[in-house]
Amino acid sequence: MSSGPVLGRRSIPAGAASPTQSQERHAGLKTRVHQKLLGVLNMDAVKAESRQELGREVQNVLERILRESQLPISMMERNRLAEEILDEVFGLGPLEPLLKDPTISDILVNTHKYVYIERHGKLMETNIRFQSDRHLLHIIEKIVSSVGRRIDESVPLVDARLPDGSRVNAIIPPLAVDGPSLSIRRFGRKVLSNEELLRNQTVTQAVMAFLAACVEARLNIVISGGTGSGKTTFLNCLSRFIPEHERVITIEDTAELQIQLEDVVRMETRPPNIEGKGAITQRQLLMTALRLRPDRILLGEARGGEALDMLQAMGTGVEGSMTTVHANSPADAFSRLETMVMMAKLDLPSRFIRQQMTSVVQLLVQTARLSDGTRKVTHIAEVVGLRDLQIQVQDIFVFEQTGVGDDGRVLGRFRGTGASPRFLERLRVLGLPLPPKLFEEVVPVA
Repeated sequence: MSSGPVLGRRSIPAGAASPTQSQERHAGLKTRVHQKLLGVLNMDAVKAESRQELGREVQNVLERILRESQLPISMMERNRLAEEILDEVFGLGPLEPLLKDPTISDILVNTHKYVYIERHGKLMETNIRFQSDRHLLHIIEKIVSSVGRRIDESVPLVDARLPDGSRVNAIIPPLAVDGPSLSIRRFGRKVLSNEELLRNQTVTQAVMAFLAACVEARLNIVISGGTGSGKTTFLNCLSRFIPEHERVITIEDTAELQIQLEDVVRMETRPPNIEGKGAITQRQLLMTALRLRPDRILLGEARGGEALDMLQAMGTGVEGSMTTVHANSPADAFSRLETMVMMAKLDLPSRFIRQQMTSVVQLLVQTARLSDGTRKVTHIAEVVGLRDLQIQVQDIFVFEQTGVGDDGRVLGRFRGTGASPRFLERLRVLGLPLPPKLFEEVVPVA
């Protein structure tokens, strides 16, 4: 048998630590410094200190421990260690570098062993690890306690929100079989402008001009799409076309909309307390909103019986309102809306529900996240009527995928179907005329 080196495996010099041993040493040293820090510092006083002041004390404790243990450690490792300990005290530990990266849209933690991120629509594993499930649980408790919530065996599932608006969902044993899990849906501090959406080829100039006219003309709009397809981002986009003088009320489970208007009232639901009481639902907030003299209501996402109240509002004076729903196609969006209206438990017949949707919803915008991670508006459809109890929609603009390039990017084209919307005359009367050529434009995407 040959005693030569094994191909594909790198030998480790004698006396050198393996990557696993190095990680274990780093984690062990970090734990010792942290424990030592807790022992020598008054943590009540720490809360009043700045990060810079505490940083100097951490460096002093670190120097002392390194002298006592006689461990060789480079200046770069020393600074990294001090920074991680400060993140534990002031922030969310190992997650802090990820939260500082604006390109990350999702952070997914599967027990203490695996941390995944989504960047530019692509999911990838990171080399970040927690020391143990107990360490991860400590970070989860830190998040939920900051918003007045709790998580333990009696309440093992919680939704919360970070100060920047990011949505947090955590689940712990006994519901989580393998250990605590955490997901953070980032909400960008920078709102995408309409110009950026055009540069990203989410829409075309013709589509943007058409939607701007529809919003200004106070058409009721439903935005549908799958998870992470950009529904809330696009609702933010459409809200920029609302005239300055109008009063807007937003209703959300988790406040995410960033409306660039002055006369805005933002409302957010409240979950039940530990005793299961005190919950405030979107339906209750909708009823309150109608008493606040709104010109428009923006419902962040219709999830249940509030869909009925939203349809009623759209048809009784609050025209130009908008909402989003989870759906994979325009037809599916109306099926979802009908199901949610039934959740109001008023035993309304299907015919009445569909007639209501047909009469109050004028436009449906479908968004999608494609295989290359890009987000597109794939359909803009007009609701044209009810035939044989089926809601009829007519595509005005569509995105057609034609293939995938060598670099993995989706190839396709935006095109107008040539069909003129029935409300075109309404736009003209309101001083918002659109040229017929707009609905025949074809724009390739490379």
